[in-house]
Amino acid sequence: MYLKELSNSSSTYELDSIQSLHIATVLRLKEGATIELFNGEGLTCEANILLASKRGVQIKLNSKITKSEKSKGTLIGVLPYIKKENLFFMTQKLTEMGISELIFFKPENLDQSLVKKIFGNKKKIKGENVLGYIEGTDLKDELIIITAHYDHLGKHDSLIFNGADDDGSGTVAAMEIAEAFMLAKKAGNGPRRSILIMPVSGEEKGLLGSKYYAENPIYPLESTVANLNIDMIGRIGDFKDNPNYVYLIGSDMLSTDLHDISEKVNKQHIGLELDYTFNKEDDPNRYYYRSDHYNFAKNNIPVIFYFNGLHEDYHKTTDTIEKINFQKIETIARLVFLTAWELANRDKRIVVDKKEN
Repeated sequence: MYLKELSNSSSTYELDSIQSLHIATVLRLKEGATIELFNGEGLTCEANILLASKRGVQIKLNSKITKSEKSKGTLIGVLPYIKKENLFFMTQKLTEMGISELIFFKPENLDQSLVKKIFGNKKKIKGENVLGYIEGTDLKDELIIITAHYDHLGKHDSLIFNGADDDGSGTVAAMEIAEAFMLAKKAGNGPRRSILIMPVSGEEKGLLGSKYYAENPIYPLESTVANLNIDMIGRIGDFKDNPNYVYLIGSDMLSTDLHDISEKVNKQHIGLELDYTFNKEDDPNRYYYRSDHYNFAKNNIPVIFYFNGLHEDYHKTTDTIEKINFQKIETIARLVFLTAWELANRDKRIVVDKKEN
């Protein structure tokens, strides 16, 4: 894999010398290659596609593009803002998918008629975050935010992408947690700190709902103790056989206190295997950057991302309800609730002893 600037095709660049910029890409595909477009956080995204040849490229409905076996073609796709630290991940993934060349160029170097064709049909999307606020008692000015994204890939022609695991599982868990907190409050045993249950939208388009909230918070970010984010907890991932686990990501990135509380709660009450395989900023999968918790983490708010890992139905129409392990959802939801309960009721707010780079 190599990178070239289209306006100066003789120049090549080291990955670490490329600055953040809006780019368009020309992807020259090997025979039979199947690719997936990524945005700057390593997320699958729908891109506005222009076929540079009249034949040879077939657009599939789930944002995947498959090249015809018989003819050659060039695919031009527009990708959103890409940070230079994410370019390695993106190019590595594209290489694995059979891309032989990635050419990038600044939009101002494009033929303007091409720019209009690419951006002219750009659609605005509209979504809403849902906020359920449970007021605390003596420490009510501080709050814990629990998130899950309720959007998925939607309907494309006759195909319906159900998203039962991604992220129907996290959404229903968040609703059950909300009910548990409200029952406690009605019984006169509500949390000391406030709880914000926030199903967010636009995650599949680039973490848009949580990004909007972080930039336009209803409750001050400086008063936000932690974010517990639930995204895909209803299936057994590709590398697991036993459902009695959950991947935790981010728990120790910003706060040792948060990590220790999470471990203690699980040991005392739940007994899951807490797997930290993906809990690395340089993890090639980039999961730390790929769900809504990251918009809180980058504001130095401690986070935990609860995740079961990818599986064969990820981002496919076959991610359906009959494949959901409801006992697994219940167990992880209990872990999230009890962790939030401890965060909400302890005397001292957890300490942020590390900083997001």
